[in-house]
Amino acid sequence: MNTQPLRFFRRGKPVTLSVETNRTLLDLLREDLHCTGTKEGCGEGDCGACTVVVGQEVRGQLELRAINSCIRLAHSIDGMALWTVEDLAGADVNLKPVDTPQPACQNTLHPVQQAMVQCHGSQCGFCTPGFVMSLFAQYEQHGAQGLSRQQAQAALSGNLCRCTGYRPILDAAQAMQELPQVKLDEAAVLRGLRQLAKPAKAQTSKTTPAPADATDISYLSPSTLQDLLTLRARYPEAQLVAGCTDVGLWVTKMHMQFPRILDTTQVKELRRIERYKHHIAIGAAVTLTDAFAALVADRPQLASFAHRFAGMPVRNSGTLGGNVANGSPIGDSMPLLIALGANVVLMSTRGHRELRLEELYTGYRKNVMARDEVLAWIKIPKAVPQEFSRVYKISKRFEDDISAVCLAVNLRLEKGVVRHASIGVGGVAATPVRARQTEAALLGQAWSQTLVTEAMQRLRQEFSPISDMRASAAYRSEVLGNLLQRFWLESQGASDTSLQTLVLEGAAA
Repeated sequence: MNTQPLRFFRRGKPVTLSVETNRTLLDLLREDLHCTGTKEGCGEGDCGACTVVVGQEVRGQLELRAINSCIRLAHSIDGMALWTVEDLAGADVNLKPVDTPQPACQNTLHPVQQAMVQCHGSQCGFCTPGFVMSLFAQYEQHGAQGLSRQQAQAALSGNLCRCTGYRPILDAAQAMQELPQVKLDEAAVLRGLRQLAKPAKAQTSKTTPAPADATDISYLSPSTLQDLLTLRARYPEAQLVAGCTDVGLWVTKMHMQFPRILDTTQVKELRRIERYKHHIAIGAAVTLTDAFAALVADRPQLASFAHRFAGMPVRNSGTLGGNVANGSPIGDSMPLLIALGANVVLMSTRGHRELRLEELYTGYRKNVMARDEVLAWIKIPKAVPQEFSRVYKISKRFEDDISAVCLAVNLRLEKGVVRHASIGVGGVAATPVRARQTEAALLGQAWSQTLVTEAMQRLRQEFSPISDMRASAAYRSEVLGNLLQRFWLESQGASDTSLQTLVLEGAAA
């Protein structure tokens, strides 16, 4: 059993523990620290009962994010600040009322908790700590401005209430700002994080080692790209992790253990989003939350799709690079990136190479990366005035669900003629794919209902999807064509494109 020191900031002071490197943050909290307010629910990041909040310094400011502790490896929070539901009821010395410099009284409920009580937002109580922590992160982020109903729903997209008590919980989300304010002493937390980081600079840390001293270290968390590439070359068998939103399930559901883990999330170069004249370069360690924000800033029509990618705690942990490298045939980001013409940059100590995203995959969860390579960047062309692009996700639930079918289409029209067509599809093959035959059928043709009807049939025939628990093969094929019809209607200015209407129109066609 491999153990290493883990250091984080909690309740106004640094905490140092010796922790097994394959241990999840939830297990550490419940079994080692006896913080049982954080609940174990699904064990896969779907229900949000395990939600905690972590904090980091980003460009001199404290950034708080709600995350799922059940699938997050404990050592991934090394050097961060941590809050659990036990820390909010007046015990945390970094929480204090806005109108007085004195700390909150012991056992005084935080406004988020008090609002849940007043609005009767807790029923069986199992899910309540998770809801409270998601709202705590939003409370700190939005301050006195408060949350709209829509913002509250988005913030709680990753939290499941089994008692269907959403209305009073949403009431609490809006009422919490009306109570006497309690805010974090951000300066004190930042001082604590900086103090926590000092030993790592003075001597080699066992969680962020220099490559030359890493022989006996089983959890490697480099802070520079050069160190990451050196360690990847030295330990090609190490399990790469980013936000652990997929690898975490291998631990919780498949009980896998990894002799050596290489964590990419603290590599400063890969945490950047760089904007150029014609493209955006997103580092592989950028969270899904930040990556989608950058994409939506360039293409506002992607906002709804971005919200539907899992729940907020998963987006706060997971990375765009991890989603792409994982290569799941139902990974939602890849069809969109394929349609937008994205490239990926693979790096090693030998150099780098760039290829189209769809060329990365060779089979089910298999890719062309060499054992010493890492996916470093995703480069996405910026929107151009002539393009019309949309992405559609079909799933049983609107949010926090895996898609049965995903279709992304990017067209450029000149005088009513299709001059460029790029179509990405998920859920219909062993990998995310590009619909090359359908693209070829569209190019150079007048954009019309007749063309779309023909393309719908071509798109249905181009792939041979399977039947599984999410959808049958026949359903996938039918919906795939219907989504192209939906794209046509929206390109003509239609706004009422419900799936029920589209299915009827598709059948009539």
